[in-house]
Amino acid sequence: MSIFYTNNIDKTQPEKLKGFFVGWPNKPDLETHFKILKNSFAVWIALDGDRCVGFINAISDKIFYSFIPLLEVLPEYQGRGIGTELLNRMIDTLDKMYAIDIVCDDSISEFYQSKRFRRSSGMVKRNYLHQSGK
Repeated sequence: MSIFYTNNIDKTQPEKLKGFFVGWPNKPDLETHFKILKNSFAVWIALDGDRCVGFINAISDKIFYSFIPLLEVLPEYQGRGIGTELLNRMIDTLDKMYAIDIVCDDSISEFYQSKRFRRSSGMVKRNYLHQSGK
């Protein structure tokens, strides 16, 4: 397996983003997923050939604060260090920011804690009617 990492979203196309958002009842379609990545402050993608097998994105005020809303690796590629590499590259990209925040499910909080993120309390509001981004 030879994975290529890039922060250039133009290295892929919407149709190469298949298989993400596993378990989401109302997931974004391929075009919306591509727009999410394209409109992000920063993005890293992992490619196996021309197939996108993982991605991470960040939104930011470009000065002080950043938030990582999505980090996903296709199920058949998990456990190979791709998520760690994507996260490390994003942390390097956001290195000058005061705050890099992530909200995640409890089931994966240990992953982020092992990468020097600290557990914090917070509040979120989700409008699941718009989970697809439409």
